[in-house]
Amino acid sequence: MPESNVTNILVVGIGGQGVMTATEILAEAAIALGHDVKKTEVAGMAQRGGVVSSHLRFGPKVLSPQIMPGTADLLVAFEAAEGLRWCHYLKPGGLVLMNTAQIVPPVVDLGLYDYPPDPIAEIRAKGYRIHAFDAMKIALELGDVRLGNTVMLGAMADHLPFPADVLLEAIVKRFRARKPQMVELNQKAFEAGRTAEKAAAHAKETETA
Repeated sequence: MPESNVTNILVVGIGGQGVMTATEILAEAAIALGHDVKKTEVAGMAQRGGVVSSHLRFGPKVLSPQIMPGTADLLVAFEAAEGLRWCHYLKPGGLVLMNTAQIVPPVVDLGLYDYPPDPIAEIRAKGYRIHAFDAMKIALELGDVRLGNTVMLGAMADHLPFPADVLLEAIVKRFRARKPQMVELNQKAFEAGRTAEKAAAHAKETETA
């Protein structure tokens, strides 16, 4: 059976930002709806601030977990330069959702990679759509920087082929089982991410009008 109607989401960032947790929650939401789900990750020194990428594919039938360059529907960048580094994975018309927070990875300190001066402008110059906002600032305003991944999940919520409530329920279910005292705060972070993404999209539309 060939693949059809498969959604490809690539999530990238730096170790410690919750990239893999966010992808796991997305996968749980897709599984809850009966999708065939496959994912794969690369985490280079994730606990030491290394780069992390997580591929998630779901649909009626998925043959491989690997997203090929030029085929991603959505690129979710938890860190600005990582968004630029992976944007060639997007298909034509694909969208980048970016946390504008800049975290310089160890490869820059080692002189192996120059941090780009304006990742957002470079992505736009390549012809990709991008909605960008500071998810780290929102998380800090809510009282815990670790909420950043839930903020980014909220940003994705209205760009998925299923209702936002399904994703929110996957978040609530996870925290209800592990940290019930964090359920309400994560609900707020999720809605804050949705609001911030909509504002970023509106700002971009106004800019190009």
